[in-house]
Amino acid sequence: MIPVSSSVIAVPPLARDAHLKAAAAPNRRIMAHIAAGGIRIFLYGGNAVFYHIRPSEYAGILAMLAENAPAATDIIPSAGPSYGLSMDQASILRDFPFPTAMVLPHQGLNTPDGVATGIRHFAEAYGKPVVVYLKAEGYLTPALTASLVRDGLVSWIKYAIVRADEHDDPFLSNLLAMVDPSMVVSGMGEQPVIHHLRDRGMAGFTTGCGCLHPALSTRMLTACQAKDWQTAEIVRASFQPLEDLRNAINPVRVLHEAVSLAGIAPTGPLPPLLSGLTETEREAVAEAATDLVSSGH
Repeated sequence: MIPVSSSVIAVPPLARDAHLKAAAAPNRRIMAHIAAGGIRIFLYGGNAVFYHIRPSEYAGILAMLAENAPAATDIIPSAGPSYGLSMDQASILRDFPFPTAMVLPHQGLNTPDGVATGIRHFAEAYGKPVVVYLKAEGYLTPALTASLVRDGLVSWIKYAIVRADEHDDPFLSNLLAMVDPSMVVSGMGEQPVIHHLRDRGMAGFTTGCGCLHPALSTRMLTACQAKDWQTAEIVRASFQPLEDLRNAINPVRVLHEAVSLAGIAPTGPLPPLLSGLTETEREAVAEAATDLVSSGH
């Protein structure tokens, strides 16, 4: 498995055709574009709308991703979010050479103890440590997460609980007191990365907008590792206009169309239960996306 400290982790959209089928050619173009910018880890989760994948298409999508992956890269698919679905998907995942898989966070009919048991069952059925995705409080506690780590069931943790001020985050403080920060990845794009890597000692970060300009995202990781915080701040600011639109409209919907509007590859329609952007939204996203792609910082 490629260490999460050695590459930015791209979280790309999944391109589909007009009939909502996963389309190999545009997905291959997206992957090649990202790899050309120095990113070697691809995580297919929320931005790829793995939440709404049909059970009948799951194996085919995994095969398509595995067959089209650029050389010397790791592909990490997701499973869930429901318990029953993830357990059935574990048996399918075992047939593929992926280094790990991420458990999509279920929200609603669950408890932290129940979630920990479910992740444990999935990891045991899959036969490999898994990526734990912390996206909201009330899902898992730091202590329960640490117990999964101690039992060897976790490959790494994607931390993505959004705060009004990332410096004020008792949950993260507690988590990093119980789990080695080298196992925890900042999971909200470039905006909180400087604090998370400089002040919290976290291992790396995921990027959605970096799928448009992967070399720039890679430059941010390199700057952070060199403690060149001035360069890291300049790069972070380049991503902010598109990130602001993602936050204002919807992160998944904006990124899905931004990749297409920037001319990287056609991503096609989003599957229900999501929908596309309005024309006004699309115009704003197109401008921010093309500006980001042409950025030379």
